Amino acid sequence: MTVIDLSKYSKRKRAIQAGYRSGLEEDISKELTEKGIDFTYEKLKIEWLDSKLRTYTPDFYLPNGIIIESKGRFTSDDRRKHREVQVQHPLLDIRFVFSNSRAKLYKNAKSNYGDWCDRYGFKYANKSIPQEWIDEKGNENG
Repeated sequence: MTVIDLSKYSKRKRAIQAGYRSGLEEDISKELTEKGIDFTYEKLKIEWLDSKLRTYTPDFYLPNGIIIESKGRFTSDDRRKHREVQVQHPLLDIRFVFSNSRAKLYKNAKSNYGDWCDRYGFKYANKSIPQEWIDEKGNENG
């Protein structure tokens, strides 16, 4: 008999009811609120081309211009999109907060989410936004 961890489902359900798409997004929102950081959630729209014009809606946009994308799963489509946005908008400071940056890119992969970020010059953290990112003077040229 397989035991299912229902706490994951109830956390996601609570997050969705609070207006977020995941428990990680809700946790980051609570953390920013507790620290008194003014932020917007999924308000910024960034256009990017992918054989047609698309928009990317970052999860969090901080007052210092830093964009935070929270990821539990980091799919190949996500990675391709973020590389395209990075190339088309080089002044944007997009950073990732992963549930686990050591998760493999795909089954049997040698590299993980953090390795991918290192390769393409993205800053990343696990589970929460580092205080130094919040305190940092950002690039508000996005």
